[in-house]
Amino acid sequence: MTITHETVAVPDGVVAPRFRPPAGASSATTVSLDGDWRFRLFPHPDTGVDRAEPGEDWDRLAVPGHWQLAGAPHSWPYGVPEYNNKLFPFPIEPPHVPDDNPTGEYRTTLRLPADWPEGGRTLLRFEGVDSWFQVSLDGELLATSHGSRLPTEIDLTDRLRPGTDHLLAVRVTKWSAMSYAEDQDQWWLSGIFRSVSLEHRPAGALDDVRVHAAYDHATGTGTLRVDAASVVGAGLDAVAAQVTVPELGLAAASGEEIRAAVEPWSAERPRLYDVVVTTDTETVTLSVGFRTVSIEDGVFLVNGRPVKLRGVNRHEFDPLRGRSVTPERMLEDVLLMKRHHINAVRTSHYPPHPHFLDLCDRHGLYVIDENDLETHGFEDERGWEGNPVNDPDWTEVLVDRVTRMVRRDGHHASIVLWSLGNEAGGGINVPAMADAVRALDPSRPIHYEGDWSSEHVDVYSRMYAESEHVDLIGQGIEPALERADADARRRGMPFLQCEYAHAMGNGPGGLSDYDALFDRYPRLMGGFIWEWIDHGLTRTDADGNLFSAYGGDFGERFHDGTFIADGLLLPDRTPSPGLLETAAVFAPVRIDAQPDGTLLVRNRYAFRDTSHAELRWTLHRGEEELASGLLDLVLEAGAEAVVRPPADLALPEPGDAPVWWTLRAVQQKADALEEAWLETGFVLGAGQLLLVEPAPLVAPSGRVTTGADGGYVAGPARFDRRGDLRSLAGREVHAFRVDGWRAPTDNDRRAGMWRGLSDAEVWRSTSMHLLAERKAGVAVSEAGALEIDARIAGPTTRAGFATRYTWQPVTDAPDAVELVVDIQPEGRWPESVARLGVLLALDEPRAVDAGVRWTGLGPDESYADSRAAALGGAWEHSVADWQTRYTHPQENGARRGVTSAVLSFADGSGLRIDSGEVTIGGRPQVGFELSLRPWSDEALDRAAHPHELVPDGRLWLHLDAAQHGVGSAACGPGVLPNAQLHVAPVRMRLRFTTL
Repeated sequence: MTITHETVAVPDGVVAPRFRPPAGASSATTVSLDGDWRFRLFPHPDTGVDRAEPGEDWDRLAVPGHWQLAGAPHSWPYGVPEYNNKLFPFPIEPPHVPDDNPTGEYRTTLRLPADWPEGGRTLLRFEGVDSWFQVSLDGELLATSHGSRLPTEIDLTDRLRPGTDHLLAVRVTKWSAMSYAEDQDQWWLSGIFRSVSLEHRPAGALDDVRVHAAYDHATGTGTLRVDAASVVGAGLDAVAAQVTVPELGLAAASGEEIRAAVEPWSAERPRLYDVVVTTDTETVTLSVGFRTVSIEDGVFLVNGRPVKLRGVNRHEFDPLRGRSVTPERMLEDVLLMKRHHINAVRTSHYPPHPHFLDLCDRHGLYVIDENDLETHGFEDERGWEGNPVNDPDWTEVLVDRVTRMVRRDGHHASIVLWSLGNEAGGGINVPAMADAVRALDPSRPIHYEGDWSSEHVDVYSRMYAESEHVDLIGQGIEPALERADADARRRGMPFLQCEYAHAMGNGPGGLSDYDALFDRYPRLMGGFIWEWIDHGLTRTDADGNLFSAYGGDFGERFHDGTFIADGLLLPDRTPSPGLLETAAVFAPVRIDAQPDGTLLVRNRYAFRDTSHAELRWTLHRGEEELASGLLDLVLEAGAEAVVRPPADLALPEPGDAPVWWTLRAVQQKADALEEAWLETGFVLGAGQLLLVEPAPLVAPSGRVTTGADGGYVAGPARFDRRGDLRSLAGREVHAFRVDGWRAPTDNDRRAGMWRGLSDAEVWRSTSMHLLAERKAGVAVSEAGALEIDARIAGPTTRAGFATRYTWQPVTDAPDAVELVVDIQPEGRWPESVARLGVLLALDEPRAVDAGVRWTGLGPDESYADSRAAALGGAWEHSVADWQTRYTHPQENGARRGVTSAVLSFADGSGLRIDSGEVTIGGRPQVGFELSLRPWSDEALDRAAHPHELVPDGRLWLHLDAAQHGVGSAACGPGVLPNAQLHVAPVRMRLRFTTL
């Protein structure tokens, strides 16, 4: 048959798939073909270019790379990136794609090195080409292949002559029939994006090395068997090889089992042994970890111990190179994961570059290796009609893909599950793929979220299940399947959240709630946060400003906007507050305050005690450390203990800041298995107790005075005759009123699963974004305080806030004034409100340069459902550093539990804000929530990118009693009930002092 880009068929003219040893691990000769290739882009697959055309006058394009990013960040000479999450950007008529189908013609010259070995085979290897390609040599078509994130090899043995230049021509189409199987949530980017090499395969080569390295936890014995094979024709034939493990003094023939006492491999202790496999013609040295993965009584085990996967979904991404990721970027990802207590990664939604798996082996990450398969665009009102996963015409193609993955990667200790793909529905090809995987590797469980019945897989997997439902699953009392046998089988499986806690923008919220469930129920094996990094591509605007672009920023007619910016890392790999929250929630030594005033310390390592860590405590108030010490406590794996401050600890009298007892588990020293990412002093977990609350503010007794203009003066506060605050601490006031709105987060803007309106829509329904104030009365009380009654509401609604502001000077502090705000909701309110507090905007031309020192939770932002990383103490920032520059601007920067804050302005003046009583619905709390910005919430809401935010000459402050949580509604549940903010009476007492 003639194979075209619209043909559903396995690759043609390629050699059988084989395993991929790490770079430099084989003695066989390899030559890289990476570099500048000649390139020309055509609008259609029928380019009209002769395969023998050398393209001497064509452009030069870097290989590996994507042609859409060739001029990034300044120009896009070969078309622009396009982003779609789910829907196909072309008509759904498989296997056909549009005629307008950009096609790249690549050319390079091959010459065998003079010292190229004689005999054997010479293979041309492509590690990854998106999406369909043909390979020709000297004008002759040799092969047609696909599987963008999988390798392809072509035998050139009889076609290459020493000392002769050969023309290599590769034709790559952007769209193909295979695009229907590669509908992953990512940029559509094309080209030869992974490395190309010329590889010598000697006779009797080690083309397939299957490593079986099991560990018996009961005896401490490792069992090793290595099966070796060479490619012969279209298949593999066993080859005799010698296997040695020098460190253990072991030797055996391939196919034989050998046993020895070993240290096992785990993500906690990634112990590897060099295993040397030798034939007469090739030697391969592999880094092998002894470990056993099993499922017993519905519990996921590694080396006989229950393991929780606290993981992330990782796309391959670089802001300038797209999916063409360098080894340095891969290492950066792995080390960042380790430093933030992530122990697992799902390779969403395709096999990663093989070097990434080498790094996971070496540094310790559990991996779900996922097949290059997603057909999400078929999920529509017609119910997956035409879906390749239920089409027999696709069976051979999909089995080929999963086979190539297992063959390439099966020797990696880090891989603990195989995944058949993602969001591709169900059907006849699920069992076909599962059977193919089990035939190659029965030692690892199989995952596929699309099979909710779990009939053909080994773990029950869901994405974005609500915590209430996860709780039921943990107990084994989730709703039953119709088939009793399938239901019983599924209830005997561990449960995995392959995606949860969507990290888009300001979020995820509710991570602690899920993690507590994972710890509570043995059946729950953990989950993978969506996702690791924002896919913002670096580009410049018309004025030369660099920014991170998302869907629509390249003029695409059809796109999914900001949904590509949903990671724990910003595009430049700056950790977001969400990653810091993740690190605190995933901490291997969890330290949590208990209702009885104690701390619960839990060792959540599965395989090690805590002897490598010190439990250091400090007693501190503000910046002052009052006492410190160590707890003499070592916990075995999985153990816990209740601790409390020393009985003889002297506590000070209440002062102007809280007194905290903070306990940290601190790494004492790193060993050889950890030194790449872990340093002495690294914090493995922290928690604290509030032992002494701040002293209450002394009641003010000063009297307001009346000015000649009929206005009022209350210490450093000036009012007009209507009661409008005109200046404070010598600065003009541009806004002061009660507020209940925020610039919506990405999570606020979406309704979330199983819900009606989004939070942002709910707030707009009561015009919370258009609040205005009406003064109802101004008077001086008998006590000398200025009492201002007002009503704050938006248009179109009867609901509002009846508010009394009471301002009173402080007799002993002429530069201080105290404010009491009483807020009483009126009318019928929706289910939530964004915030409850006051908005204050001060004249400050250099607001970004202002500094702030505060006592409260910090140092980074925190919200009601993302607060695990926040610790009470004394912290300092500039207003510029206070902001979180999310890829898509939105509400950010709140600090909770603030009892005092000192603003330092560029002119040397300052303003101190102290907290007294703060209650919501009559419930007292410590401190207020503080936000600072050099621009308004309205400007924040309008901005599409951070560089569009321009300081407006004012400092905007939010002094809130509380804010609504952030949740994961952008893709998943909204804000959980324990973090929702509902309208309730509020009382806040604040003191402002000029410095």
